[in-house]
Amino acid sequence: MKEVYITRIAKFLPNRPISNDEMEEKLGVINGKSSKGRRIVLRNNKIKTRYYALDEEGNVTHNNAQLVKEAIGNLLDENFKASDIELLSCGTTSPDQILPSHAAMVHGFLDADNLEINSPSGACCSGMNALKYGFMSIKSGQTKNAVTTGSERLSTWMKGHIFEDELKSLEALEDNPILAFNKDFLRWMLSDGAGAFLLEDKPKGDMPLRIEWMEGYSYAHELEVCMYAGGDKLENGFLKPWSEYKTNEWSEKSLFALKQDVKLLSANILKKGVDSLKKAINKHGLKPSDIDHYLPHISSDYFKDRLYQEMVENDVEIPWEKWFMNLSKVGNVGSASIYLMVEELAKSGKLKKGDKILLSVPESSRFSYAYSLLTVC
Repeated sequence: MKEVYITRIAKFLPNRPISNDEMEEKLGVINGKSSKGRRIVLRNNKIKTRYYALDEEGNVTHNNAQLVKEAIGNLLDENFKASDIELLSCGTTSPDQILPSHAAMVHGFLDADNLEINSPSGACCSGMNALKYGFMSIKSGQTKNAVTTGSERLSTWMKGHIFEDELKSLEALEDNPILAFNKDFLRWMLSDGAGAFLLEDKPKGDMPLRIEWMEGYSYAHELEVCMYAGGDKLENGFLKPWSEYKTNEWSEKSLFALKQDVKLLSANILKKGVDSLKKAINKHGLKPSDIDHYLPHISSDYFKDRLYQEMVENDVEIPWEKWFMNLSKVGNVGSASIYLMVEELAKSGKLKKGDKILLSVPESSRFSYAYSLLTVC
C-alpha cells in the first residue's frame, strides 16, 4: 500500500464577502416581509460574512460545477496541468442537476484528458467521501494522483421567490402566513464556495500533508431524517420523495428547498458526533494529546461550547488552543468547509513538520460523520 499526500490545496470563493445586513437584499424577502428568524439565527451562528455566486443585481455568476472548475484551476500550473489529472472526485450537497453527475459536469469544464470520475452524494460528508475515494485509489496503486473537491452553490436554493407559491397557498388557509422555521433557518446559515486538494503518492511541495487514515460512521439505523431536500417529511418521520407528489405540489410545498428539523438536530448532532469521534480515535490508538490542530466543521457557533463540553464529559477533550475554525469569515459552506479550513491553516504559518491534524465533519441529513488524521511532512 502506498502513502498518500495532499500536495496542493486551493479554494474559490465567488465575488465579494456579504455582510449580515446585506443577506436579505441578496436572497430576497418572502411575502414582502423581513424574516423574523434571521437575527436570531445570525446571533447564534456568529457568521459575519459569507460568499454568494450572485452579482450585485442578484444574477447567478457561477453554477456549482463552475465554482469547482475555478478552485481546481487554482491548483494547476505549468508543472501540473489539468491533462495530468488521473482521477476527479467531487462531493457536494447541491449538484446543479439530478443527472449527469456533479463530477461529470466539472470534468466538462476542465481542459483535461480522459480520466476517472466519482461523485459521492450526501451533504457535508460528501466532500470527505470524495477525499476518501481519492485516498483509497492512490493507496491501492490504482492511480498516482487524484483531485478531490467539496463545493456548494446553495444561494439560489434559498432565494425568496422559491417560497412564494407556498406562501400564496397558505394565504387561502390563514390570515398571516409565514414560512416554517425549518425552511427559513437554513437561509441564514449557508453560503457558496469550493475547495480542492491534489493528492499524490509522493511528498511533493513545501509542506505536504500525509493522510494517515480516514473513517466514516452513519447513525441512519437509529435516527430519522433531519436535513433534506427534494421531498417532505411526514408526521411519522417517513421522507416522501418529490417523485410521489403532483407537479403543482412541488412549488406549493417548496419540495426542493433545503429544510432542517432543528429539534432533532440539537438533540443528536453532538452526542453522536462525540460517540463517533471516540470510535475513530480508539480504533487508531490516538490520544487527544497527540493532536496538534483540531479542525471541526461546525454549522453554527451555537454548537461550539456544547461540543467541547460533550467531549469533556466523554474523556476526549481537545483543548481550545488546538481548535482551528474560519466559520465567521467564510460561512457554512457544507462539503467545502473542511477544504477551506485546511487551506487557511496551511497558509497560516502555524504548521510545523510532524504536526498532527484531525479533521472532523458531521452531516445532519441523517447523522453521519467523517474523520481523517493528517501529518505535516
